[in-house]
Amino acid sequence: MDAVIAEKIAKLPTLNKPQLLHIWAQNFKTPPPPNLRKGLMVPILAYRIQEREYGGLSHRARTRLKEIGLSLRTQKGPIHNTDSAPDTGSKLIRSWKGEVHEVMARGTGYVYRGKTYSSLSRIAREITGTRWSGPLFFGVKK
Repeated sequence: MDAVIAEKIAKLPTLNKPQLLHIWAQNFKTPPPPNLRKGLMVPILAYRIQEREYGGLSHRARTRLKEIGLSLRTQKGPIHNTDSAPDTGSKLIRSWKGEVHEVMARGTGYVYRGKTYSSLSRIAREITGTRWSGPLFFGVKK
């Protein structure tokens, strides 16, 4: 690796976020996502600096990587299982503003105060009066 490029990359972790944003603007056409942490900006910038100097992956390599990624998927939808539904028969208990709320998980939905709901989020909304992630509200999010 060229000494100048190696020096630029080695310097990245020592820079503050405004300095990294300046380097980002020099290397990308669009600004970074607003919540991108410095710890993630550094490797992205390091890769981009090398990519601009030495070239990126070939079309063939990118295509092959996509094929490999797709072959690892066992089902349609997200690669990671994001299902946070509790097992049938589980009782979820949540205290909210001094009142205890109990929900029973059923195979067809959830039972809360004698009424069946299709999702925990609907129950959380009924309890709080605002939109909530039901799994987050009841503490079952994986």
